[in-house]
Amino acid sequence: MALVDSISDKLKQLPEKPGVYQFYNDSGDLLYIGKAKNIKKRVSTYFGKSNTQSYKHGVLVKKIRDINYVLVENESDALLLENNLIKEYQPRYNVLLKDDKTFPWICIKKERFPRVLSTRNYIQDGSEYFGPYTSGIMVKTILDLIRQLYKLRTCKFVLSAENIEKKKYRRCLEFHLGNCRAPCEDLQTEEEYNLTIDQIREILRGNYNEVIQYLRQMMKNLASKYLFEEAEIVRLKLEALEKFKSKSTIVNPRISNVDVFSIIDEEHFAYVNFLKVVNGAIVQAHNVEVVKRTVEIKEDLLAYVIFELRERFNSNAKEIVVPFPLQLNIQNLNFSIPLRGEKKKLLELSERNAASYRKDKITVREADDKPRHGEIYLTALMNDLKLKTLPKVIECFDNSNLQGSNPVSACVVFRNGKPSKSDYRHYNIKTVTGQNDFASMEEVLWRRYRRTLDENMPLPDLIIIDGGKGQLHAARQSLDKLGIADRVAIIGIAKRLEEIYIPGDQVPLYLDKNSPALRLIQRLRDEAHRFGITFHRKKRSDTMLGSALDGIKGIGEASREKILQGVKDVGALPEMSLEELTKVAGKRAAGIIFEYYNPVHENTKR
Repeated sequence: MALVDSISDKLKQLPEKPGVYQFYNDSGDLLYIGKAKNIKKRVSTYFGKSNTQSYKHGVLVKKIRDINYVLVENESDALLLENNLIKEYQPRYNVLLKDDKTFPWICIKKERFPRVLSTRNYIQDGSEYFGPYTSGIMVKTILDLIRQLYKLRTCKFVLSAENIEKKKYRRCLEFHLGNCRAPCEDLQTEEEYNLTIDQIREILRGNYNEVIQYLRQMMKNLASKYLFEEAEIVRLKLEALEKFKSKSTIVNPRISNVDVFSIIDEEHFAYVNFLKVVNGAIVQAHNVEVVKRTVEIKEDLLAYVIFELRERFNSNAKEIVVPFPLQLNIQNLNFSIPLRGEKKKLLELSERNAASYRKDKITVREADDKPRHGEIYLTALMNDLKLKTLPKVIECFDNSNLQGSNPVSACVVFRNGKPSKSDYRHYNIKTVTGQNDFASMEEVLWRRYRRTLDENMPLPDLIIIDGGKGQLHAARQSLDKLGIADRVAIIGIAKRLEEIYIPGDQVPLYLDKNSPALRLIQRLRDEAHRFGITFHRKKRSDTMLGSALDGIKGIGEASREKILQGVKDVGALPEMSLEELTKVAGKRAAGIIFEYYNPVHENTKR
């Protein structure tokens, strides 16, 4: 390959030292960032005659017009600098780590009487963060365990010594339910609370054995003092913790704090699996797909991913199990390639996970290359209804009322053949009195598409009306008044014989019972009916509940709204305990309602 003179001169001047090199094109754009133990030797391989290059590799080399480098002390520093520069500049020809998820953390807040909570925002505020976890379910499970074992506050009060001394806060419902020991009223000391936090910290680090040992000793001490009830509480905590520990994938208790990595390397992609082992149990597992943008040897790829994932998951393991040697010499870090034993089994487990992940990714890519399932239904619908365009956005309307009471309407939206629930809307009928489906349909379509036009939003490709000729005619009248009747297709479907009515056609259309088009229409109609009925039932229930509360003196509009949100069954109000009412209504309103339905209680109190 004939080299540009400037590149040839640069190659001669490159140092034979560790560092990071950068390739630029003639416009000064950064093309590629790499690391090397010996910059001169590594960069020269890109331009060597004996180098067998892929097409993408050759394209990269042809574009290189300048080379810069940064010297560092050792390979470890080179790896760190390369990683940071790639993150910041994201050069076109560097590998792309396809993993854009926001992972959850468990946070111990930096505050007096710390709260323990889950978050997806890592904030440098001095708080302790454990994770990130690849599963939200795992986070919930761990937090449920912690709340089962320990009584922690969940409030956001500033529990300074001064505020507690001034009695600024009062114990809340969590105290009465036994979930908190009310440090806000100085019923729990900071020292005692922090002992609990220390145990939680060990659990989050995966050190279950230390907490189990501590709880066992506590149980024995309580039993020796004949405090059997307290000892039983500790025994139940032990049982919960040991049960949770048993759910972890146990490897070997002698294997402590080890990271395991494996890789499947292919022409355009690589798949890496990561397992984190603490005290003989796999506490984290994660997969990533690497998109290769030029020729990358698997050793470099794995080194890059190892560094990235260890930083992301905040791993401090001193031993890393890998499938082949890596040319990395990092202080206080040992790379091992097991040939037999437990660590070999761990590596094989990681490789099986990587292979399974690769299979899933290939399946997804192949599915993307085929016509999508939803498109088959949409194409059938377009052909059967003789529509001009593919109906990617469909809106379906349905009315609900009971003998004219509480009339409502529902609109559901499907995008690309799938429900788009964030676009669903309910409508209270405002201008129609009594049971008049035609007028209700006319009102709702006018309101919806008047607003659509006012906000310059796109119209749907197809509107479906749940009803026959009458409802369709009423809906079409609204579209005519808005001047959009010729801009959007509209049909009606009658429930009895699944007749499809089209404006201008006197004879209904009958689609094959098994046709994809009819199935999609039916699915939209049924979803609109379900959505409307749910809203109508809630409205009726709210009306009944509201009337049930009207006669109770002292229950205002705000309290009524709060109760409406928390009570599902009107008839349950008289049977609810004071504690249950307090949860949904607040202390004051709960007392009023309880006294109203329990006059005997009032007489007894007197």
